[in-house]
Amino acid sequence: MKKVLKHSGLNVLTLLVALFGTTAIYAQYGYGSRGGYGYGNQRSSIPQAQTPAEEPKPKTAEELVDGEMPRITEALELNEFEQAVLSSVLKKYVQERIEAQILKLPPEKMAEVYENITKRQDEELKAGLPLEKYEAFVALQKDGVSKTLKKNKKKKKEKRKKSKN
Repeated sequence: MKKVLKHSGLNVLTLLVALFGTTAIYAQYGYGSRGGYGYGNQRSSIPQAQTPAEEPKPKTAEELVDGEMPRITEALELNEFEQAVLSSVLKKYVQERIEAQILKLPPEKMAEVYENITKRQDEELKAGLPLEKYEAFVALQKDGVSKTLKKNKKKKKEKRKKSKN
């Protein structure tokens, strides 16, 4: 009977050594793991839930105006006071336009609402800005910021040429 116990203890010991030895080999070479040396299964056997891509959040009126103000300021050559007046007026009326878009009015009504907003914005800008800056802003709206910046650069070049001659 002692032979049987001695023999089964040896079998258990051999089994444990083999078990620990194989786990050490797998750990060393990365078998079954995601990293390692590129051996083994690279994909997880656990299914991953597909998360839908988040839609980008629409910018607020403040973010829109703050993003454009440096270029507008450069194009119109505004001082700090004029910049503050223009920024606050634009934020107010851009917010109103955003709210009008949210309502999803019929096209005729939307045009009427936009026209009303533009009139009130123009009146407030006329009252808050010097006439030349207001007119420059109206031209900027018509032509766009990039075109206005190009015109300003041309005017500066012409002034430099005249002053050199």
